[in-house]
Formats: sequence, C-alpha cells, structure tokens
Amino acid sequence: MKKENLILLADAYKYAHHKFYYLGTTNIYSYLESRGGMFNETVFFGLQYFLKEYLQGPAFNQVDLDEADEFLKQVFGRDDVFDCSKFQYILDKYNGYLPVRIKAVAEGTSVPTGNVLMTIENTDPECYWLTNFLETLLMQVWYPCTVATLSHEVKK
Repeated sequence: MKKENLILLADAYKYAHHKFYYLGTTNIYSYLESRGGMFNETVFFGLQYFLKEYLQGPAFNQVDLDEADEFLKQVFGRDDVFDCSKFQYILDKYNGYLPVRIKAVAEGTSVPTGNVLMTIENTDPECYWLTNFLETLLMQVWYPCTVATLSHEVKK
C-alpha cells in the first residue's frame, strides 16, 4: 500500500512559509506543549505512530515531489508559492530522508501543563523551513494525547 504523499499533508499556508523567515535563517527549533485545559496534566501519546507511518525511512520520492509540484500549481493558480527546489534538495542530498531531529518525552508520560512534550529542529541549515512545515502532520498527535489524557483522568 502506497503511503500518503507527505508533501501534500501540510496546511495550505505552510507552502509559502519559507518566504517569511529572515534572510540568513539556518535553524528553527520548535516545541509542543499543552497550555492547559480541563486537566492539569497531559498524557503524551501517539507520536510513534506518526514517526513510523510518515517519517521513518525516505519520507517522499521523486514521484511524490512531481505530483505535489503539479497539484500545488493548480491549487494556488501560480508557481511562486510552492518551492519545489527545497524538497528536491532533500531528495538529492538525503534520498528523501528528512534532516530533522525530534525529541519527546516517553509515550504514556503524564506531564504537567506548561511543559514541553516534544521538540523538533532541522539538522541541515538549508532546511530551516522544514521544522515548521511538518507542524501540520505532527500536531495530529493532539487527538491521541487527548484520548489518553481523558482515559487517564477517568481511570483516576
């Protein structure tokens, strides 16, 4: 079964984000935290699924990139939003493996709100834009975290 095209899994505005960073930007370090809600802690759960399903091994190939380039030109009605060369660089230099480092608390850990659950940073200065491009995908971890947190509270 073919994996979903990772390049097409971002929110539309993410395709232009690379244009908004200051000239000379080489490193972006982002984090995920729970700012609070019904409970004072969050059970971190679900990241392993997203890592294994989308980011383990080559995350995309030339067919995926070509498909994304053609599709996004149609979506935006122009060719200056999505910069295909940024992904081509990753494909050429890393064979589709993503130059990012993700760190997280252990799955199942209950963490007080206001504390870091996960971090992501680029490991190649040319790919500073990739850190936040992956946000759409990685933020999907909120659903399993919410279910795990609610389940934990019910069990208490």
